[in-house]
Amino acid sequence: MKGQILDFSIQSNSGVISGDDQPRYQFSGANWRGQIPPARGQKVDFTVDGIGQANEIYILSSASAFPAQVGDKNRIVAAILAFFLGGFGIHKFYLGQIGWGIVYLIFFWTFIPAIVAFIEFIIYLCTSDEDFARKYG
Repeated sequence: MKGQILDFSIQSNSGVISGDDQPRYQFSGANWRGQIPPARGQKVDFTVDGIGQANEIYILSSASAFPAQVGDKNRIVAAILAFFLGGFGIHKFYLGQIGWGIVYLIFFWTFIPAIVAFIEFIIYLCTSDEDFARKYG
C-alpha cells in the first residue's frame, strides 16, 4: 500500500502514515527500511498487519527542504554572465542586485568590476545549488 507520512517523533520512535485509501496507520521506527530518517511529507510504500499497524515501510520519495527547482535563478547562468559580461555587472542584474549592477556599470572602465566578477564566477561554480538558491532565490 502507498501513503504519506503525517508525523514522526524521534523521542517516541513512532509515527503516523496516511494511506492512499484514507485510513491512518501507526508505525514504529523499527519498521522503517529507508536510508534516511522518516519525515513529514515523505511518500512511502508499506504493508499493513491485522491490527492496522504499518510494517516494512520503504520510502518512495522525500519531501525535501528544497524542491527539484530550488529557485528561479540558475547558478550556471549567473556564472556564465559573470565570466563574459561581469565587468558590466550583467550577472548582478540577473541576480536581482540592481544597485550593484549600476555600480559595476559606472566603474567598468577601471576593470575592477571585471576582476571582482571573475572571482564571483569562481564562487558561483563552487557553490552548491541549494546554497545558491538560499542566497539568491
